[in-house]
Amino acid sequence: MSSRPSKKRRRVRVDAPPKRAETPVEDVDVFECDCPRLELDDWHEVESDWSDIQFLKSAVTALAGVPIGYARIRDKLAGEAAGLGLTVPESPMLLLGEGRLRRPVLLEVETDRDDANVVRPGGFAWSRVLPASFGQMKALAAETRNLAAARYGRPPDDFWIWYLTCAVCSQARNWETMFVAHYRDA
Repeated sequence: MSSRPSKKRRRVRVDAPPKRAETPVEDVDVFECDCPRLELDDWHEVESDWSDIQFLKSAVTALAGVPIGYARIRDKLAGEAAGLGLTVPESPMLLLGEGRLRRPVLLEVETDRDDANVVRPGGFAWSRVLPASFGQMKALAAETRNLAAARYGRPPDDFWIWYLTCAVCSQARNWETMFVAHYRDA
């Protein structure tokens, strides 16, 4: 059986996008990096159906919550995915979880077969895309958690961060970061 998906999987929005008052961060073409560039209206304060989203899971060491080796984990997971015959989509989500000593990392993958290495979280996610320099991360994560809890009547089951910029383009793109509140199926 082929490891290629028979149909294209995609993130499917559940609700309509809110109107944004902010001016979107402009694309930075002068830098050569492979950071994702997302349409803010498709991701900011939007629910996404995670019933068919799949991830390859790993972890990074953290020192007081700060991930060590995060910059290299994407390539490591992409290599593992290739070795397992899994497809890594274009601009895959690379989510960083919580933890003071070890932080889980999820790389979005696609496959049609059952694989013990693939995590299928199910449920849905509510995300926000915000400018978040290192000093703002904790406050913006807490704010997102509180907004999600108020919106859905309970705290999220999991909370993830997706850094949308690298060391090369972060400042020019205003440290664009996605905060993801994940709710599993009830």
